[in-house]
Amino acid sequence: MIRTALMTVMVQAVRKAGRSLIRDFGEVENLQVSLKGPADFVSAADRKAERILQEELTKARPNFGFIMEESGEIDGADESHRWIIDPLDGTTNFLHGIPLFCVSLALARDGVPIAGVIFNPITDELFIAEKGAGAFMNDRRIRVAARRNLADSVVCCGIPHMGRGDFARFSREYAAVGPKVAGVRRTGSAALDLAWVAAGRFDAFWERGLSPWDMAAGIVLVREAGGYVSDLDDADKMLAKGDIIVGNEIVRRDLLSLVRKAGSGG
Repeated sequence: MIRTALMTVMVQAVRKAGRSLIRDFGEVENLQVSLKGPADFVSAADRKAERILQEELTKARPNFGFIMEESGEIDGADESHRWIIDPLDGTTNFLHGIPLFCVSLALARDGVPIAGVIFNPITDELFIAEKGAGAFMNDRRIRVAARRNLADSVVCCGIPHMGRGDFARFSREYAAVGPKVAGVRRTGSAALDLAWVAAGRFDAFWERGLSPWDMAAGIVLVREAGGYVSDLDDADKMLAKGDIIVGNEIVRRDLLSLVRKAGSGG
C-alpha cells in the first residue's frame, strides 16, 4: 500500500510512543503511578507517551489542535483539524503486565474522524485507516467478518467495574446477549476491540461510558473495513454520547436490538 504524507506522520508518531511504552512495560513494578479515580490508574509511561505524540505531531502539523486523555484540549490555529489521542489505552492491563494495550491516534476534521492508527507495540500490530482508502494491519488489507448469524459470532464488550458504569444495566444486556452468541470477550482496551472487529477477529463490539479518544481511531478503522458503526440509539453520535456498537451490517443490527431492549429494562 502507498501511505499518504498524513499517514506517514501518524505512524511515525505512534511507533515512537510505542517504543517508549515497551521500555516501561518491562519495569511495571517500578512505574510511578498516581490514582486518578477508582480503579483508573495513570502511569508515568502514559504521560510520557502522550508528550511524545504531542511533540511529534506538532512538529509535523503545527496548526492542528489536540484532544488528549491526560492533557485535555488544546486549540490550534487550524480550527477544523484536531488530533484525538489516547497514549495508552488499556492502562490497567499495562500495569498488571497484561500485553493487551495500545496507542490510539485519530485525526478529526470538523469533529468527524477521518484517519486513525492503533498500535499494539508488544505484538507489533499496526492498524491504519484513512477515509476512502481502506483499512490495513501491517500493510495487509483487512475486512470485518462476514458472519450473518449471532449464533456463529464472537462479540466483545466493555464491562463496568468499580466506580465506572451501570453494572445492573450491563448484567441485563449480558443476560440477553450471552445465550444468543458463540462467545463473549472482554479485553480491557476499547481501541483494540474496535481494531479487532475491523480485522475480523471479533464479529461485533459494544460498550458504554467511553471517551472520544477510546473510539475515534477505531471508528475510522471499522468503517474503512466495511463495517457499520453507531451509538446505542442507532445514531451517529458516538463521540458525544460515549457509547458505541459496531460490526457488519447484519450482526450489528441484531446485536443492537438485543442490547437496546435489555438496556432499557425491556
